[in-house]
Amino acid sequence: MTFVAGLPLASDTLKEASMKKSPLFVASVASIWLSGLVASAQTAIFSVISPDNVTVSQPLRDGRDDSNENDRKVRNHHLLPKDGASGDHDDALQSSAGPVVSAVDGARFAGVGANGFAPPDTNMAVGPNHILQTVNSRYAIYNKSGTLISGPFSLSSLWAPLGSGNGCATQNAGDVVAQYDKLANRFLVTQLGGTAAPYSECIAISQTPDPTGAYWLYSYSYGSTLNDYPKFGVWPTATNGAYLYTANLFANGASFIGAQTCAFDRTKMLVGDPTAQGICYTISNDANYLPSDLDGSAAPLDGTPGYFLTYETLSSLRIWALAPNFANPNASTMTQTPDIAVSSFVQACGSGGTCIPQVGTSQQLDSLGDRPMYRLAFRNFGDHEALVFNHSVTAGSSVGVRWYELRAPVSTSVAFNVYQQGTYAPDSTFRWMGSAAQDSAGDIGIGYSASNTSIHPAIRYTGREAADPLNTLRAETSMIEGPGSQTGGLSRWGDYSAMRIDPSDDCTFWYTNEFLPSDGSFNWSTYFASFKYPTCGPQTADFSVSATPATQTVTQGTGTNYSATVTPSNGFTGNVTMSVNGLPTGANATFSPNPITGGSGSSSLSVTTSSTTPTGTYTLTITGTSAGLIHSTTVTLVVNWSNPPDFSISASPSTQTVTQGNGTSYTATVTPSNGFNGSVTLSASGLPSGAGATFSPNPITGGSGSSTMSVTTGSSTPPGTYTLRITGTNGSTSHSTTVTLVVNSTAGFSISASPSSQTVTQGNSTSYTATVTPSGGFNGSVTLSASGLPTGANASFSPNPISGGSGSSTMSVTTSSTTPTGTYTLRITGTNGSTSHSTTVTLVVNSTNPPGFSISASPSSQTVTRPNSTSYTVTVTATNGFNGTVAFSVHGLPSGSSASFSPTSVTGPGTSTMTVNTSTSTSTGTFTLRIRGSSGGTTHSTSVRLTVQ
Repeated sequence: MTFVAGLPLASDTLKEASMKKSPLFVASVASIWLSGLVASAQTAIFSVISPDNVTVSQPLRDGRDDSNENDRKVRNHHLLPKDGASGDHDDALQSSAGPVVSAVDGARFAGVGANGFAPPDTNMAVGPNHILQTVNSRYAIYNKSGTLISGPFSLSSLWAPLGSGNGCATQNAGDVVAQYDKLANRFLVTQLGGTAAPYSECIAISQTPDPTGAYWLYSYSYGSTLNDYPKFGVWPTATNGAYLYTANLFANGASFIGAQTCAFDRTKMLVGDPTAQGICYTISNDANYLPSDLDGSAAPLDGTPGYFLTYETLSSLRIWALAPNFANPNASTMTQTPDIAVSSFVQACGSGGTCIPQVGTSQQLDSLGDRPMYRLAFRNFGDHEALVFNHSVTAGSSVGVRWYELRAPVSTSVAFNVYQQGTYAPDSTFRWMGSAAQDSAGDIGIGYSASNTSIHPAIRYTGREAADPLNTLRAETSMIEGPGSQTGGLSRWGDYSAMRIDPSDDCTFWYTNEFLPSDGSFNWSTYFASFKYPTCGPQTADFSVSATPATQTVTQGTGTNYSATVTPSNGFTGNVTMSVNGLPTGANATFSPNPITGGSGSSSLSVTTSSTTPTGTYTLTITGTSAGLIHSTTVTLVVNWSNPPDFSISASPSTQTVTQGNGTSYTATVTPSNGFNGSVTLSASGLPSGAGATFSPNPITGGSGSSTMSVTTGSSTPPGTYTLRITGTNGSTSHSTTVTLVVNSTAGFSISASPSSQTVTQGNSTSYTATVTPSGGFNGSVTLSASGLPTGANASFSPNPISGGSGSSTMSVTTSSTTPTGTYTLRITGTNGSTSHSTTVTLVVNSTNPPGFSISASPSSQTVTRPNSTSYTVTVTATNGFNGTVAFSVHGLPSGSSASFSPTSVTGPGTSTMTVNTSTSTSTGTFTLRIRGSSGGTTHSTSVRLTVQ
């Protein structure tokens, strides 16, 4: 339907009454459910709104923090009647995860935390160098490595110059949105202007590219009409460029009117022009529209209208197109395009309400499944235009993320159709509160919350590369697994999150959402994470950061270490400076070395705690920075009490023996320490099949005492020796001890053999004695056999079998002349029916003709006159391949003489010269000298004569 100067030219079709049934958060005491809207003709009522106040803020770096924000403020739902209509089967369901998402993780760090408001309305704007984060009801500015530049400060301090009569300046009403206008290089902050009439919408635009500087402030009054759940998009066409806006309107803050769509004069607002108007159309009987929001540097074609989208039925989307004319507002047009058919679905939780489970509590969380989730990301690819968004739907027994990519030719007309769609629900985990975007390569990233009865609410993301099969997303990646669940009767969650594209490279995705650092309410925190697909942008040198181990546990006052590793890619060789965030109070950390040089290597992260460091589980974010490159990883630090109440467990006796089918018992004792007085529940593990164990009493109460563990066995319980582990558990603390259970057969035998080793030479034989010993009254016959014999060897037993259940048999082993030498393990097995037992002995086979040597000397006799010397030649002759080392010695020398060998030993065959030296005191006469050669345990000798004159 087209409207000119606010006059309807045609009537719309009836709207399905099954739509718009979700909690609408406003930063006030009440939120509104749009639910069960009466089917009626839609009209689009034209209006022009002008600012009631325009001024300039103080620099955001000079903000303040209002102390009254510490009061807890719950946004309870104000419900309107709703029906229970639902869609058909979800044909777009993706029930398997697919390959792991290929994106490379970047920076990860904590954002603004709880301040007395719930939910946080987490949002952010990503600029070239800064991230401006907004929550209920604060803002903070970070650089991209996670360093806090400014804040957190109260949002009311931003709006203070609007005056005490303005709700933005006094009420911190929430529904805050942060935007970065890339083509203007300016930051925007918008906020609902009151929790009670007079209502308004406030818009702030930075005067310079510096987000910490001053902002133009605009306030647009709504009087007694509540403009709930406002959302903004940047639409920078060359002519009539606009900031697009949507809100749900309620007369007197209660009676639903419809959805308002507006285009604010971007050109004037960028220079603080006080005449900047908003051209608006209010669509009756409709709600929850998203405004199109530009990603990338390619603006929409001049004259392209702003797009406003919602899901109109449970199987269709509706787009309205607003073409503003700020020079002549009455010439503006608002056109309803034909509805777009999509795969049918059921709203999350059946009606978009509360059903998200958490571990450890019955408290469920809101799904906001009645509306598309912020943003409606628009991108001009040159050959086509694309819109990407998501919402939450029922997926079997859980909740999944329904996502869409709509495409149209590049033109000023509206011709979008579904290019691809899917419901991501690969398992039973509930996934909701998503935000989607698309990079310059056409890759898609979707971040969301995830929870179920086994996990705390987590922050995760998934996505797809442009070349992936249509309608599919890859396996998700965790940004942070929340340590806590939301309790205290608080169901509010969200009400939205933010996925943005970094304008610096048009490739890096940034996502922020909430999680709970511990069980509780009003204690939410927020988290940032970035990632980038390798297929987007130039393939530049880069690096990644990893750390081990994933978790370390310390007690208060002690320290621990992690190893942080930098891995290069694409030829990266830079220096990487390491830092860590998330340390608890009283803890410190150092890196050595720091930086990591040359593009790769490891650094030891040493973490110390103090005696006052709070106990708990902490997520530490380890960040590596090199020039403009920033990458992070996380590890977990668990801090335990230095001397907590505890207990130990012991058991006696250490060993018990039973026969099959009988029972026995042990006594388990709990001993307390440091004042422990809790109950300890006992359990046993390691029992053989057919055996059971019971404890009496169980648990042991009061911190100390004993319990009898009764163990029973069955007739089929396998005989053997078993280690039983007795475990005592108190809460998350457990200790254990072990005892031994020996189960004997009711009737059986064992086998042994002696000696344990025998040695033979090739061609000879030897023997062993095999003995059968009965147990449990065994009296059967045992047949003996041997295995493991070398080639050419045989074994026989006499007698065989051994009858009567016990006795001995001689095992004779014969070898042949060709049996290989060596050491062999022979297994002797005794068999009775299906029962067999065995033992082993060793057989050593030596060669018949082992390697050896002989020794000789020449001449056989020498005569020497004192005090002269003489010599002999000693010869070693090898046999059978001998190649050992032979050392020499001599005996029988006359007194006053000495002898030496050169060389002192030979290897294999060879000769050595033995020199005999005499002195004037050497005894005269004829002497027999015995020359010996030794190699290992083998010695040979020869004799020569020496005559001394």
